[in-house]
Amino acid sequence: MAATTNNFDGLRVAALESRRADDMTRLICKFGGEAFVSPSMREVPIEPNRAAIDFAYRIITGDIGIVILMTGVGFRYLLKATEKHVEQQRLLDALSDITTICRGPKPVAVMREFGLKPTHRVPEPNTWRELLQTIDAGIPVANQTIGIQEYGVSNKQLIAGLEARGAIAESVKVYGWEFPEDTQPLKANTLALAAGERDILLVTSAHQVVNMLRMAEELGVSDSLRDGLSKTAIVSIGPTTSDMLREHDLAIAMEPSHPKMGHLVSESARDAKRLVDEVRSKSPTSGSSASVTVRADDSNLISASKTPMPAIDNHPSQSSLFMRACRGEPTPRTPVWMMRQAGRYMQEYREVRSQQTFLELCANPKLCSEVMCTAVEKLDVDAAIIFSDLLPILVPMGFDLEFVKGDGPVIHNPVRSAADVDRVKGLDNPQDLGFVYETVKQTRADLPEGIPLIGFAGAPFTLASYAIEGGGSRQYSSTKALMRAADGGWAALMDRLTDAIIVYLNEQISAGAQCVQLFDSWAGCLSPGDYREFVLPWMKRILEGVTPGVPLINFATGNPELLPLLRGDRRTVVGVDWRIELDVAWKRVGHDISVQGNLDPSVLLTDAKTIRAAVQDVLDKAGGRPGHIFNLGHGVLQQTPVENAIELVKAVKELSVRDDFSAEDGGMDS
Repeated sequence: MAATTNNFDGLRVAALESRRADDMTRLICKFGGEAFVSPSMREVPIEPNRAAIDFAYRIITGDIGIVILMTGVGFRYLLKATEKHVEQQRLLDALSDITTICRGPKPVAVMREFGLKPTHRVPEPNTWRELLQTIDAGIPVANQTIGIQEYGVSNKQLIAGLEARGAIAESVKVYGWEFPEDTQPLKANTLALAAGERDILLVTSAHQVVNMLRMAEELGVSDSLRDGLSKTAIVSIGPTTSDMLREHDLAIAMEPSHPKMGHLVSESARDAKRLVDEVRSKSPTSGSSASVTVRADDSNLISASKTPMPAIDNHPSQSSLFMRACRGEPTPRTPVWMMRQAGRYMQEYREVRSQQTFLELCANPKLCSEVMCTAVEKLDVDAAIIFSDLLPILVPMGFDLEFVKGDGPVIHNPVRSAADVDRVKGLDNPQDLGFVYETVKQTRADLPEGIPLIGFAGAPFTLASYAIEGGGSRQYSSTKALMRAADGGWAALMDRLTDAIIVYLNEQISAGAQCVQLFDSWAGCLSPGDYREFVLPWMKRILEGVTPGVPLINFATGNPELLPLLRGDRRTVVGVDWRIELDVAWKRVGHDISVQGNLDPSVLLTDAKTIRAAVQDVLDKAGGRPGHIFNLGHGVLQQTPVENAIELVKAVKELSVRDDFSAEDGGMDS
């Protein structure tokens, strides 16, 4: 008689579940598994909660115009935390008068108990992605203050997504996550997983993951737990939990088709033998942690160890700290440079700029070289980037570009339809941008030989956005309209921009650039799904088309959730902005890829002591791994005192020295 297809067949199934531990046990047993269910967390109110009281007052006074409720229990705790200080009916009346967004059915149910009906309800699977999609479907948030009732750990992806849409996002925490009162089941499961005595682990909440790892630390079995989990098929209930697992370098074997307990158990049972066999066949040897798992739909990579790349030529700058970090080699200290390191914050630049328009300056290679070399010498950085702009590439493609004082770049003939795209030319004559290549040659000649030179271009999405919007934008409505239109205009525009960028970057490399960087300044307005569909295919073409072996820094701002999508082949360096901690970002990217970043540029508006402490924090989060290039999370701000920029470079050089570095590590002295 044939075996039931949905059956664990006696496998040992661990599960992290709190409120419904008994239900989970029954389901696992029903499907033929040996159940080991451990409650792993409990919600604890924050008391007293001054922040919640202020939050309530701001809703009543109209300072907060939109409220996002993440959980039902959180809404209860919000009301409880404020009831002695704020008249509850006034708060409920104020909530009924503004826009409220519920992340799923539970906050909806609690609102109804208090006579409220939410304005919007986020559809399944109720993650921050669907929340942002709900907003994009018709909730205007630009310049609005949005209050978020958080649940435990702040959702940085949601906040970054709201800010990318022009909103002011402010969170309030109403409860935290602690261990359950009875920790024995969690301890038993943690020790058993560390010993390799479980076949499958079912995880129902992101915070269960955190508490399991915390318990392992308390028990002194963190390394053993990771080794045991590498041989265990981990099944995550949904995207939010999966993101947390990935952030902690834990590989996911499967997600169910729906984020429900029943689907989680039944589909795990159905595929149990295959999942366990696959995990064990891929499991590294005990103690090995050099590989990183990449989602198949995120890139064309497989797991790879951190193996340095060879230099592609013998130019003296190839042995610089910067180039060695790009290639993943150990360095005696962390290399440092700054985006927009030659700019309006420097008196020397302002004097040069006062004599001509910005475009005239960009077209003058000698002045461009002078401006950059002055900045390199003054700051004492480890790399130079050519002085130019993202947009001149659009001019030979048929766009009427002007830099308007007070408004920035303006394109007077934007494209809005497939018919408009037909008039966009390819970069048929690369020498139309010969002044840029001459800037590369001139700067390379004027720089010390040991300082590497970085060329750059705008990424295709950002260039397309400028070409479509005609200038800066908050909503990118015209861009997204063309992006989603079924007339082929988006693909045609991206094709032409991509072909032009490949030619443009390769010409810069031929002229003397040792590295190139792509700036995707506006990509943060996209969800990961949109990025995968409407941007990633063309980014892959660029990564494949740029001269092999030349490091390419891929830098996008505004949405940390895009980070895993920015990695390409081994020569790619992922630029990280300041909206995410560097250690978290590097986990998302994968430690086999070098990273650049990510100090908040506003730190340079403070003082030497604050700058030094912030530098140390970034270095601490980099953890001394090979492949970190210190930079800002965006360009130097115009108001920055030059002495503060100098102080940053000095601090990086002093604080990042590796005492254990030796010549055997690849070492030249810095």
